[in-house]
Amino acid sequence: MARVPEFDQKSMTEEQRKVVHEIVSGPHARIVGPYHAWLHSPELARRARNLSEYIRFKSSVPKRLAELGILITGRYWQAEFEYWAHAKLAKEAGVDEAVISAIAKKQRPAFKHTDEELVYTLCMEMYETRRISEKTYQQALKALGLQAIVDLVATIGYYSMVSMTLNAFEMPLPAGEKSPFAE
Repeated sequence: MARVPEFDQKSMTEEQRKVVHEIVSGPHARIVGPYHAWLHSPELARRARNLSEYIRFKSSVPKRLAELGILITGRYWQAEFEYWAHAKLAKEAGVDEAVISAIAKKQRPAFKHTDEELVYTLCMEMYETRRISEKTYQQALKALGLQAIVDLVATIGYYSMVSMTLNAFEMPLPAGEKSPFAE
């Protein structure tokens, strides 16, 4: 059970209503996941929504690679909801089901695409060492370009915040869904 209640129109402040309107009238189209917690701080919700809109819909990182980075982040933080939601988006973006499954099991996937393996290595280096090795950085610079590296690091940073929010406030999976990390 979530630690924060879902909002209804009657219990919202005017500022919360404005932020909800901004969220649902934009590309996000609905209130889901961390927004249930963030709406208790409307200005945070507004600013997070603006960053999320860039990261999800306008980033220079190709969707397939961004979704891979989000999955790696969701798994690192053991954020079931995050992983569950983005596994579907990753598959739609072209990430192989075997890669999605391996990450869920905390296994290094057998990649068919070198750019996916590079993103995996970069993300894992950030989580394991808090840095990107020079070798990986140079490979990413050549393959993706500087803006995409900046956007990718921002993506996994943002989704770390999302995952931490989901975990801190015990945001559940939708009814009837099972953990993506279950064996």
